[in-house]
Amino acid sequence: MDLLLIGISHKTAPVEMRERFAVAESRIPEALHWLTGHSAVEEAVIISTCNRVEFVFKIRADADGMDAVRKFFSSFSGVSYDEFAPYMYVHRDYDAVRHLFRVASGLDSMVIGEPQVLGQVKKAYAVAKEAGATAGALDALFARVFNVAKRVRTETRVAEAPVSVSSAAVELAERVFGGLDGKTVMIIGAGQMGELAARHLVSKGAATVLVSHHSYDHAVQLAEELRGSAIRFPELWKAMERADIVISSTGCPHAIIHREDMEPVMAARRGRPLLLVDIAVPRDIDPAVGEIPGCTVANVDDLKEIAGQSLQQRREALESAEAILAAELAQFREWHETLKVQPTIVSLRQRAEEIRQNEMARLRCRFGAMTPEQEQALDAVTQGLINKILHTPCTELKQAARSDRPEDIGLVRTIFHLEEETTSTAALRN
Repeated sequence: MDLLLIGISHKTAPVEMRERFAVAESRIPEALHWLTGHSAVEEAVIISTCNRVEFVFKIRADADGMDAVRKFFSSFSGVSYDEFAPYMYVHRDYDAVRHLFRVASGLDSMVIGEPQVLGQVKKAYAVAKEAGATAGALDALFARVFNVAKRVRTETRVAEAPVSVSSAAVELAERVFGGLDGKTVMIIGAGQMGELAARHLVSKGAATVLVSHHSYDHAVQLAEELRGSAIRFPELWKAMERADIVISSTGCPHAIIHREDMEPVMAARRGRPLLLVDIAVPRDIDPAVGEIPGCTVANVDDLKEIAGQSLQQRREALESAEAILAAELAQFREWHETLKVQPTIVSLRQRAEEIRQNEMARLRCRFGAMTPEQEQALDAVTQGLINKILHTPCTELKQAARSDRPEDIGLVRTIFHLEEETTSTAALRN
């Protein structure tokens, strides 16, 4: 199968490591071109979110996919592979398929059942597709991944009353302030998580929403949707003086809020507490900001405890979801195994069709021209005979593939004098 998945996530690495490992959204197409330019890599998809960074590869047969990863980090990212190796996980072939099923279904998320992750995986695939980094194998794989995720969400209760990183941030705000009625919320950036958090806060009673973004037009658009006010980025600090809750999710490659920025803000607030929730990776807020009296800073890892409290409520749904994933993986494996015999089945049908056409030509020569109705009848009868004769051999070939009996496949090719696989049919099988 030659599928390779390498990554780190909230389960294996703290946010400090994940933010260094992350690939900036703007550089993902460039990274994909670099990776697919390596001799070992045929196709690639990069999934980079606040909680995980994963590289999915279709590797050329007998190639060393890990060599491509090591060179990518040293040449493209400028970081040492060995430094991150202790935090990495590596999945191959069907283990990689199962992992992708779990990720897209929200079962591997920091918050089980998190609804945003499927959209993030779809976006990662769309970026790779647009960049020309997929060419068949990963297209088929991700189509199945999306179907499995949809089935999990529609047939189980994992998605019922979903808890996400953004809603966990809202729960934290409620704990800090004892309620959100009349509170002012500031959103920095226009990321999906930040927007969802703002919507949750408004639904819980927050009275005012301020939106700031490097692009003022983006800030205006989101502010209009939330019935709030847009803040030009240079006016961020002055506006922050009247906020109670700040949620930052910009996607910047470095911190944008530092202690020296916040000290005059807190002085102007005269003791009013401020909660800053950083749901960006890399982080938007320097941890030193939390040392300022009155400032409470939380990042995505700090939300784990809050998010995990719903896990027990979802235990039954998780069991159902895992059962679906197991069945889907078995079906995927069976489908993939049968691809091994597709070239033989195609060759067998082509051989039978060649014989059928030759015999029909002999009949035309023997009996002369036939009417269109006679031609149609003869074609239907002979085609029906071919289908009935080939049904059992084709079924047995598929069973031979599932049972790992290559000698049976070879025997069929010998008996029917089928040609060796072409390059194109071999590629299909792989």
